[in-house]
Amino acid sequence: MLDFTRIDYLKDGNERQKKAYGTLTKHHFFEKLKYYSPILVGTVPIEIDIEGSDLDIIFEVDLKFEEDFLDDLMWSRFIPYDVDVEYPIINGEKCITLNFMLDGFPIEIFGQNKPTREQNAYLHMIAEYKILQEKGEKFKQKIIELKKQGIKTEPAFGLLLGLENPYEDLLKF
Repeated sequence: MLDFTRIDYLKDGNERQKKAYGTLTKHHFFEKLKYYSPILVGTVPIEIDIEGSDLDIIFEVDLKFEEDFLDDLMWSRFIPYDVDVEYPIINGEKCITLNFMLDGFPIEIFGQNKPTREQNAYLHMIAEYKILQEKGEKFKQKIIELKKQGIKTEPAFGLLLGLENPYEDLLKF
């Protein structure tokens, strides 16, 4: 299985993955923010992205020190100062999201006080990757078609796999 905790695999991927690799390495995104254990998750790493799909990057952030995290992001010099910052509550826990554009890519940063390898976004991606490997190209194309119709990733998997609650059920894979 690919090591999704590093981004090296992107440089040998499809055109969009290569472009993402170029953007992330050009800006030294992961080196500058390595203290927060960033991982690129979502649809781009597993090649089910569609036009307009964002680069989802998760971080381990103790929001008691959110100002330090935000300062580190701003000093990294690739995040605009007018970025949208939100604080969603997920499973009773305050998180942080930032959305902005970088080299033509929509970027979403998600920070949670949990190791990145234990965050649902990473676990969902790993489960989806394993399912795609097992089910093959036809299944992958059906997921992409559902996404083009506006269906989010987890619900698309849920539809095709008959999952009652795809956000929870994917965590069991």
